Amino acid sequence: MQISRFMLALLAASVLATGCAKQRAPATKAVEAIEQSLAEVKTDAEKYAPEGLKGVESQLARLKTSLEAKEYDNVLAGTPQLEKAVASLKDAVESGKEHARVALATAKTEWATLNTEVPAMVQNIQTRVDELSKKKIRFKVSKDELESAKSGLEWMKSEWAEATAASESGRITAASEKAKAIKAKGLEVEKTLGMKDTRELTASKE
Repeated sequence: MQISRFMLALLAASVLATGCAKQRAPATKAVEAIEQSLAEVKTDAEKYAPEGLKGVESQLARLKTSLEAKEYDNVLAGTPQLEKAVASLKDAVESGKEHARVALATAKTEWATLNTEVPAMVQNIQTRVDELSKKKIRFKVSKDELESAKSGLEWMKSEWAEATAASESGRITAASEKAKAIKAKGLEVEKTLGMKDTRELTASKE
């Protein structure tokens, strides 16, 4: 009786080992296939879908842990979900690339306009500051307002130098963002100096 039980236990263990051995190959291949698929998109994913990449890598790490623990059932069961996650990551990367292309095209258009508008704005403000600085009596612009405008003008010049450098190095999006900030500041400075009222008066006469 004891021998029979021992033989049954041995047989069961043998069957289990055989089953595990059969599952090991497909489980291993499944993980390797996913690793290869992920490797194809990883570099772009780091740039365009970093959060999605982290999620996929986390899932892959869990499957590899199960594979090392010989939990082949868990590996095979989790493979379809991870394959879908990798496919979704690839879609996210393509979407990110398209968004980047559109953003770059928009930035180029904006920069082409701002590259003309901002230097002209800076020059006009400089002229206005020089004019007001020569006057001993100013009715619409106080001394503090003039000093504030001068400070704003210097900031604009400094930022414009950085925007130009960014453009020259090919960072058009950064250049455009800086230029928009400079223009916004310029509008504030023009208002402080009464230049907006002057433009509106000139426009109404025309």
